[in-house]
Amino acid sequence: MSAVADEYPPLTPADGERRADSGLGWPVAAASPPREDVVAEPEPAPEKEAAAEVAPEKPDAGGGRRLSAAGAVIGLLVGLLGFALVVQLRSNTGDTQLQNTRPEDLVRILSDLNAREERLRSEIGNLQLTRSQLASGAQGREAALAEARRRADELGILAGTLPAVGEGLKIQLVPGRDDPIKAATVLDAVEELRGAGAEAMQIAGNNGTTVRIVASTYFVDSSAGLTVDGKGLTAPYAITVIGPAQTMNTALTIPGGVADAVARDGGNVIVDNSGEVHVDALHPASPLRWANPVS
Repeated sequence: MSAVADEYPPLTPADGERRADSGLGWPVAAASPPREDVVAEPEPAPEKEAAAEVAPEKPDAGGGRRLSAAGAVIGLLVGLLGFALVVQLRSNTGDTQLQNTRPEDLVRILSDLNAREERLRSEIGNLQLTRSQLASGAQGREAALAEARRRADELGILAGTLPAVGEGLKIQLVPGRDDPIKAATVLDAVEELRGAGAEAMQIAGNNGTTVRIVASTYFVDSSAGLTVDGKGLTAPYAITVIGPAQTMNTALTIPGGVADAVARDGGNVIVDNSGEVHVDALHPASPLRWANPVS
């Protein structure tokens, strides 16, 4: 033991260091009391992580306005798209109706349109010629008188105060056994003929009564047949009309037109394209009470 002790001298505590007996023969350093001149640094305070994680970001007030404007633009675009779809559907429906029409009916419709175009072009040419004649100086007065006479004749034919002759048709409306031809059917025939370019018309009954058809003519059903402008007519009825014969014939025989309406009631429509026809029944002119010409 002495040799070991001589070789390893006992440990001496350093200055200011306290040692304690460990019970094993070796001193251990005792816990030193905290020094009063040393101030411990405080631990950093934990950040408010929960608040930072939970608190949502405040939306920008300008962003809300931008969203509202974008929504308005989107709504406008959706409305325009819906309108375009409706127009397209209607256009497709019209095209489908023409596609389902028979070729002969399409030819008739085209012929009707071509005849109307020719008539309008002819009227435009006549009016342009009249304007040039009226503005031609010395011949202006004679041209004005001639134009006045021509217009008076036209108005007399339209008003039914003058007889007329020209290209046209003779149409017979023959009723069936059980169903008479009604006033509405005759009115439809008159309107179809006017739409096809008719310029003068008259209707005659089987009893020999003939009535000139003008703008004020009316048709009423009666027990004997029809009453036209206060005069009684019996069936069958004959309509004499002046105008483009082919176009008027097409208007009467078009599917769903007057001929089909009479056939559904068991009757028949007979069209005679005999060339030149005469409309000689006159409509008495009545004096005007309220209207005056403007000079």
